[in-house]
Amino acid sequence: MLFAALKATGLPVTAGSGGRTKYNRRRLGIPKSHALDAACVGPFSRLHGESRPTLVIKATGRGSYQRTRLDKHGFPRGHLIQQKQVRGFQTGDMVKAVVPTGKKAGIHTGRVAVRKTGSFNIQTEQGAVQGISHKHCLLIQRGDGYGYHLTSSIQPKEGAGQAVA
Repeated sequence: MLFAALKATGLPVTAGSGGRTKYNRRRLGIPKSHALDAACVGPFSRLHGESRPTLVIKATGRGSYQRTRLDKHGFPRGHLIQQKQVRGFQTGDMVKAVVPTGKKAGIHTGRVAVRKTGSFNIQTEQGAVQGISHKHCLLIQRGDGYGYHLTSSIQPKEGAGQAVA
């Protein structure tokens, strides 16, 4: 039905199958990934730029309106801070923290989790860094409900991009 509607537009339209995608991947020695599978759909002889990093987007949410956590019976179990923003930062914002001295000295870039005290946690690619002062944080991007990161380049197998006879 969709194929027929697209054909009716008069534009060139072709249909493929998962079998064709798998055949192309194996023939060219391309590793299995969602992004590379999308590139292997349909007839082609060579894939260009397969080693480029892929942007991965994950829905993380924008916080919770609920200010009290409940236990399994519905009784209050703990209270959250009343305001979502602390010192101009909000949980989910991307920050760069430049810590000059101490045990956590260095540059930490990642998603921030705010605390009322102004001592924040930063979730980096290497893991969480706890207890970073708001004074060391610089806002990179406001939290929009999504987390972004680039995956490392996918190295094709030897002979990828060459047609097999």
